[in-house]
Amino acid sequence: MSKALGSANAGSDRRRRTVAAGTAPPKLSSFYTLHGKQCDILFGWKGLSQFKPLTLWPPFLGAKMPACLIGLGSNQGSRREILEAAVARLAEHPRIELLARGTWHETSAIGGPAGQPRFLNGALKLETSLAPRELFECLRQIEIQLGRRREERWGPRTIDLDLLLYDEQVLDTPALTLPHPRMAWRRFVLEPAAEVAGEMVHPTIRWSIARLLEHLNTSPPYVAVTGGIASGKSHLAERLASALPARPIEERPDWTRLESFYVDPAGHGWETELEFLDQRAGLLRSDAPEWAADRWTVSDFWFDQSAAFARAWLPEERIDDYMERFERLRPTVAGPRLIVLLDAPAEELLDHVRGRGRSCERRLTVEQLERIRREVAEQAGRPGLGPVLRFRSDDQEAIFAEVLAAARGTE
Repeated sequence: MSKALGSANAGSDRRRRTVAAGTAPPKLSSFYTLHGKQCDILFGWKGLSQFKPLTLWPPFLGAKMPACLIGLGSNQGSRREILEAAVARLAEHPRIELLARGTWHETSAIGGPAGQPRFLNGALKLETSLAPRELFECLRQIEIQLGRRREERWGPRTIDLDLLLYDEQVLDTPALTLPHPRMAWRRFVLEPAAEVAGEMVHPTIRWSIARLLEHLNTSPPYVAVTGGIASGKSHLAERLASALPARPIEERPDWTRLESFYVDPAGHGWETELEFLDQRAGLLRSDAPEWAADRWTVSDFWFDQSAAFARAWLPEERIDDYMERFERLRPTVAGPRLIVLLDAPAEELLDHVRGRGRSCERRLTVEQLERIRREVAEQAGRPGLGPVLRFRSDDQEAIFAEVLAAARGTE
């Protein structure tokens, strides 16, 4: 490993030694994060007239440049040479300090056209004075210089440079999303990343890179599809089970009981929600012999959605009793490797309800559907769950392609 790729402390010590020798530091910057704010700090190098005004770097003020995680991949041309060229260009950038690099991993292509060559993937950890968008543009320019052409989604590419993490910043713009929206379930990302940045934390899931990888290694190959009423859970689960292929687990509602429930939620809510809870717990028992490490399972429900539906339907005075039973059963069920949340707007859900024509659902209102949608989304946003794929659109083909690729990416 070269000097440029040593530890963060080594880089800081090198800058301190440079100052003590009376020479200019090798990397200068006009941007650092101080007390959570980005600021420019310039000063004149007094007593050293041969140097122009210089940018102050962290050791003087105890400031720390943002730590970033970069994913690299290539499946066209001389893959290793192209990747090494990308690393070299990042190392030469005056506002980037490479801290660590891992080994190259050969992986199969996930998603996109069939028959693609295998990838080489790796990861870098760096510090930078570039703002997130500036670093993103730097990566794009290096891709272009090394021959990247964006012609087909998930298609073959000479070089792929992904900004995975920028410290713990969360950003959602048309051009850049942080953290990277698919990193949490991609084994070809997490395995190299764990070599160089296992301690870095995914800022929305609140798990470290090492824990995300451990989750893929220890969880059953199981996808749970959740969402509000008429969100398309069963249809998506059925398609996934056929494509993976997977063992399907389906809810079997008692439509007669649901008819009574929707007529009088206050009178029938308690018994109906307990029936669903017990049924889901029985279907997902973690000690059942059907949970095989080499066979996928897909369910058209998620056990934890039980709590969300209960909050939406039950009176306040019954919630604590329900949650006591829920928490008692939760450790007995298998946890999913991947949660898929179908979060379409309530107005679209109402259209779906009317379109499928179930007599028991004809009394449902947009306000009820919105309350359930909101509670399920809130449940899926709670910490400690692991990767959640959330879809707000109603594009079934796009959703299916994304979820299938995500499931394959965990393997």
